[in-house]
Amino acid sequence: MQKIEPHSEQATSGSVVAENIEALRALFPEAFGEGGIKFDVLKQLLGGPYDEGEERYGLSWHGKKRARQIALTPSLGTLRPCPGESVDWETTKNIVIEGDNLEVLKLLRKSYAGKVKLIYIDPPYNTGNDFVYPDDFADGVGNYLRITGQVGEDGGKISSNTESSGRFHTNWLNMMYPRLKLAKELLREDGVILATIDDAELSDLSSIASEIFGTENHIATVVWQKAYVANMTALHVSTTHDYLVAFSRRSSHVQVGRVERTQEQIAKFANPDADPRGPWKAENLSAGKYYAAGRFEITTPGGVKCVPPAGRYWRCNRATYDAWVADGRIWFGQDGNSRPMLKKFLSEVQDGLTPESWWRHEFAGTNKQASTELKVLFDGEQVFDTPKPAQLLLRVVQLFGSRDGIHLDFFAGSGTTGHAVMSQNAADNGNRRYICVQLPEPLDPADKNQKSAADFCDKLGKPRTIAELTKERLRRAGAKIKTDNPLFHGDTGFRVFKLDTSNLKPWDPRPDDINDALTDWIENIRPGRSEDDLLFELLLKLGLDLCVPIEQRSIAGKTVHNIGAGTLMVCLDTSITRTDAEPLGLGLVQWAKQLAPAGGTQFVFRDSAFQDDVAKTNLDAILRQNLTDGALAAVRSL
Repeated sequence: MQKIEPHSEQATSGSVVAENIEALRALFPEAFGEGGIKFDVLKQLLGGPYDEGEERYGLSWHGKKRARQIALTPSLGTLRPCPGESVDWETTKNIVIEGDNLEVLKLLRKSYAGKVKLIYIDPPYNTGNDFVYPDDFADGVGNYLRITGQVGEDGGKISSNTESSGRFHTNWLNMMYPRLKLAKELLREDGVILATIDDAELSDLSSIASEIFGTENHIATVVWQKAYVANMTALHVSTTHDYLVAFSRRSSHVQVGRVERTQEQIAKFANPDADPRGPWKAENLSAGKYYAAGRFEITTPGGVKCVPPAGRYWRCNRATYDAWVADGRIWFGQDGNSRPMLKKFLSEVQDGLTPESWWRHEFAGTNKQASTELKVLFDGEQVFDTPKPAQLLLRVVQLFGSRDGIHLDFFAGSGTTGHAVMSQNAADNGNRRYICVQLPEPLDPADKNQKSAADFCDKLGKPRTIAELTKERLRRAGAKIKTDNPLFHGDTGFRVFKLDTSNLKPWDPRPDDINDALTDWIENIRPGRSEDDLLFELLLKLGLDLCVPIEQRSIAGKTVHNIGAGTLMVCLDTSITRTDAEPLGLGLVQWAKQLAPAGGTQFVFRDSAFQDDVAKTNLDAILRQNLTDGALAAVRSL
């Protein structure tokens, strides 16, 4: 029986470096030897000259290497379940996570790598007032607990990234780079990430995104009209727009949705000849692209001879043209003597138009509209400074999401992404899911910009943090969607998880007190951690969905959790004696055989529960003797 130690692969978020090396080894086995990677051989196998000098195109800044390394460092933390703060815990597939998004993204890797359809983020715009997440390379979870005041007397210092620091852009880049690196790992092959940003960091964001995702995977840079009234107090020019920078995991796999035609656009379709196929509009039959077969003479019904204008060509050959005429798709005007046009029927293009990169406020909303929406939800209180309108996120979800995909926002803020996902599901009966991640950033009632939000938390009897407001917005939004759509019975709940240190205690040698150290190590589970805490850490570390179905059954008087239809069976009882081993083992075997999951079943037990090595060995032997290799994936203990 293999024991899961705090630093073993099963207890961490996984090593990106190790996975990259294995992928490289599979492609180029010749480049590996006993000493590791043979870089000279690898260069030869890649088959091209590579510049090793310092001067090359790209964005460089102080701390870039460290930022890249941070993204590759696994997390030793966990996510602890909070059913009491959740909505519809037992049935929902949506997730809200309180924590530093860098650590959370690492923890989500095993379970959600390659599974997320859409990522939308609204990161700090680097205005000098936004909180920039200070990353501690050595202890990300510990740093997070300090800055949120969860450990220590007064927590850690949260400061603005002011221009006077001399590292204004550098700090922002160091914050964004590892998060984007991790985000890419989570996207599906057809997945897309969009980030809103202003002029200050547009070029930097575009540069690092191009480096991480590849310039060939740039989908668009959308200009969003966030306001329709100019700011008359602006120093030089009133800024009434922001940007949405969109990149994909693999652009060749992406299918962007279509936008509905406006009434004005629909009005351009008519039916002057009473065509039974309905309204149509005439399009130019000629095109500017050279086409050798597109140079021929057309005679109108009235006898007028037509050829393409100089430098243009018919967009079809003679055979296709004759077929279109026979099908009534060529229009020569009311008198039959006009230049030929191609009829485009509204009934054949109902899927909509290709979206443009200019998103007007009429269909993408404004910041003012977003503030009004939240005031309605929050009893007239203004609790967020710069929320994004639901209309904007609805458009993002409609164009870049999918009806059954996972939609992630790791700068959740006011929770607009989750709101939009639920709204769109109500509109088309979809099964979209959301994962929202928000730092529980403290709110200071002494700060006039945060007083309203802090007071609202006090009214709710909740801690004064932004994450509490995120959850409250989603609760209220879900309730409103149900009220407004009585026939909709979809998912408007969410499971809450909070970032914390691992449930497994690391080994503390304490050479001056070795006896107590050994005694403490007998129970390697941190005090105060529940069975559910351990269970969900296992889901994360073994790569299972946090909303996977879980069934409970009592076997030999022990509670056993069946996760993912037999993929994982967990017994975290605190006592397993020699007498218990046989009935427990045989009961587990019977249940596993009934479920017969593809890939076999993994079994996990609490290591300290075993009476002695005999009980542990007997249970392990029973499982291995009664389940074939294909039916038994692994037997482990915590």
